[in-house]
Amino acid sequence: MKSVKLFVLMLAGLTAGHVHAAGDAAAGEAKSAVCAACHAADGNSPVGMYPKLAGQGEKYLLKQLMDYKSGARQDPIMQAQVATLSEQDMADLAAFYAAQEVEVGRASAELVEAGERLYRGGNLQSGVAACSGCHGPAGAGIEAAGFPALGGQQAEYVEQQLRAFRAAGRDDLGAQKYRRNDTDSDDLGMMQAIAAKMSDREIQAVASFISGLSR
Repeated sequence: MKSVKLFVLMLAGLTAGHVHAAGDAAAGEAKSAVCAACHAADGNSPVGMYPKLAGQGEKYLLKQLMDYKSGARQDPIMQAQVATLSEQDMADLAAFYAAQEVEVGRASAELVEAGERLYRGGNLQSGVAACSGCHGPAGAGIEAAGFPALGGQQAEYVEQQLRAFRAAGRDDLGAQKYRRNDTDSDDLGMMQAIAAKMSDREIQAVASFISGLSR
């Protein structure tokens, strides 16, 4: 636990020098119409493959948009969407979605026990760290460190992300391969290292648990 807290403080120090435009949620709502096709008007996407944006950390959302803009995170649809956005536009969108309330799903009864055990305690035998260490007991994330909120997120999307992280983490050229996948930014490779040790069953179970986790 002490190492996690120290790491968070280190991240906060590293990011303190980067100043971004302040977001305006009202302006972001006006700019979000085009996003609604995939993410819904309030950011609670009804489609499993598209992430819910509602209630996500503002800092985290802005970084993802900026990474799409720079090409650090690649996806043809998202890169086309952000191509004409200014930093202020992206900050406004991040502020709007961060102000919305996520709609929590329902975890599979068959998977919830295994998923909760992994989320809260990890797997000591295989070295998988507990998700709650960085994403919080209720999945609210750590805004200051840029760790995303997970509670209520689509199970399908979480599973997709974990599988992509795992593929990158198990590849000798993982960093290059990772850059070609549409995965959440993981600049320090933490998620790649964790997911590389996860089984298919663990990924499915923790993704299901997260979808029903209330913040």
